[in-house]
Amino acid sequence: MLRRIESLDGKYKSYATVMADHAEAAAKAAEAEIAAGQYRGPLHGVPFAVKDLCFTKGVRTMGGSKVYADHIPSFDSTVVVRLNAAGSVPLGKLNLTEGAMGGYNPALNLPLNPWNTAHWAGSSSSGSGVATAAGLCFGSLGSDTGGSIRFPAAACGTVGLKPTWGRVSRYGVLALAESLDHVGPLTRSSADAAIALQAIAGHDPSDPTSLPAPVPDMLEGIDGGVKGVRIGLDEKYATDGVDPELAAAVLAGVKVMEELGAEIVPVQMPDVDSYLSAWPVLCSAEAVAAHKENYPSRREDYGLWFRGWLDMGAGVTGADYAAANNRRAELNGLIRDAFHDIDALACPSVMGPARAITPEEMYGPMSGDRGTSFQRYTVPYDYNGAPTISLPCGLSGDGLPLSLQFVGKSLSEPMLCRIGHAFEQATDWHNLHPPIDDDGS
Repeated sequence: MLRRIESLDGKYKSYATVMADHAEAAAKAAEAEIAAGQYRGPLHGVPFAVKDLCFTKGVRTMGGSKVYADHIPSFDSTVVVRLNAAGSVPLGKLNLTEGAMGGYNPALNLPLNPWNTAHWAGSSSSGSGVATAAGLCFGSLGSDTGGSIRFPAAACGTVGLKPTWGRVSRYGVLALAESLDHVGPLTRSSADAAIALQAIAGHDPSDPTSLPAPVPDMLEGIDGGVKGVRIGLDEKYATDGVDPELAAAVLAGVKVMEELGAEIVPVQMPDVDSYLSAWPVLCSAEAVAAHKENYPSRREDYGLWFRGWLDMGAGVTGADYAAANNRRAELNGLIRDAFHDIDALACPSVMGPARAITPEEMYGPMSGDRGTSFQRYTVPYDYNGAPTISLPCGLSGDGLPLSLQFVGKSLSEPMLCRIGHAFEQATDWHNLHPPIDDDGS
């Protein structure tokens, strides 16, 4: 892995910091433990990487920002503690958008999509998506506040598992918007996602928002198939305004599930789009709270994109925030009603394949016409904290990944991984690899 990173990542720029010494020491320790019969489980000895929001003791954690360029934590985040306890090998810290929002700080690298370097790599957890897709780690951690596990999973052709809000501790993870932030894995398969989630999930006394619910065996029943599983489909919600190739691939994926024995249940989703405008209000205001130690005192050290986001949040009034939060609660109730008779909902992960981008666009300033419609399939499940799994479901005519999402009810991650595993066994889309030669071309 270290040789591959050295060979390829100069082009793809997924890593903010490579922890070569840590990795070699951990690998030697894992080898000795396993040889002595002290096997810790399926992550033992597996090279893994984390988004550079997750504190690592003695290793800088920058959060994609020049503001944190010299930030060296004195302790590990809970997710890193748990990955280490599972015996995984820490390869390093992965690049991301500044503050885990939409744009990058110009002092730091922009990760490039290995399927086509001129196209979007998926917003905040882009380094995680790129490294996982390009084979620069066996799995990674990302975070999701408005779609940033699912966007890079979709853009880079990996599996992305956003857990139930609170299933995974956020202690020692730099916040964007605490009431919306989730931490979860990006992997090459649903079974791998289950293994990674198993390692990091569970109550943490250091994070009062972490859920006390016991962590089940995420792999139990993963080979059990989907016969009798009730999968909801609102064809209008899943296809209106969606790229035609992606819409067709999603409906084909639902047909696969039906052929495997799942019951496809027609449902009627609410008008989700009309509630999305509450998200920038909530997220930007909470981002100002998260950055209070440095904003506005070090405003000029932030990049143009994230600086604009914080400026917007600083203008949100208490009444604005309350109104947005009420809209969030209303949509949560409507979605709860739509889900009452199903086990999971099928829909796209995104609106279409990764779009072409320019570095100038990604570094900012933030576009005034950014809008929220592209978050139709992500933000509602950050609002309500429901678990989701995103799965590769084909390639566009331009050779870019397409992605199908299943949304579950609270704490239903084992079922979502079983759905994903069944889909993968039937389609093999997850075994597609980006066109990377040994020299990185």
